[in-house]
Amino acid sequence: MKKFWNWVRDETTEERTLYLNGVISEETWWGDEVTPKMFKDELLAGSGSVTVWINSPGGDVFAAAQIYNMLMDYTGHVTVKIDGLAASAASVIAMAGGDVYMSPVSMLMIHNPSTIAIGDSEEMLRAKALLDEVKESIINAYELKSGLSRAKLSHLMDAETWMNANKAIELGFADKLLFTEDEERIPQDTGQMLMFSRAAVYNSLLGKIPKKQKPKTSTPIESLEKRLFLISH
Repeated sequence: MKKFWNWVRDETTEERTLYLNGVISEETWWGDEVTPKMFKDELLAGSGSVTVWINSPGGDVFAAAQIYNMLMDYTGHVTVKIDGLAASAASVIAMAGGDVYMSPVSMLMIHNPSTIAIGDSEEMLRAKALLDEVKESIINAYELKSGLSRAKLSHLMDAETWMNANKAIELGFADKLLFTEDEERIPQDTGQMLMFSRAAVYNSLLGKIPKKQKPKTSTPIESLEKRLFLISH
């Protein structure tokens, strides 16, 4: 099974490193109930401090929420290091770090969740209500980390705000620049740097839809709507 995470254990110190690279994929999370359990089992397979390296344009908002919750609930110290990009849903995962470090050349981006809805005016209102609630849940994570007001965070999301490392630290989304006090180096196994755009992520995710079996209890349109909502942020 393809995974968008990879665990590495230091045999000397026993400290573990988690690499989150690429799109937080619907290939792994959609219709696969064992995958969240697999991730949790791997997280809880050891103890002590965990370092999470992030280079991701985002993806499935609920998959990101599960990873965020698992890291927040983990008994050891969690350090997040953004070496490339933490955008959209990946920025939510980054907020789980007790300490969040950013490379001087990395970026963090936050924006509103989005989806595709088909139907009458009532269906559009229901879709808006769902997106509003998802936005509020995302703000919860940003508020806990940054200490910014919910109104300020909402405005930043409305504007699709891109932050370099210094800006992210200024606003409270990150704590410190990497490579400023030690000789720590970016690991080589971080994957290719990804430039984020809504179109790029949507096209990547939509391209997977025909490969998946539609739930028998849903019409094709209902299945499409649910899937897009899950992966939209």
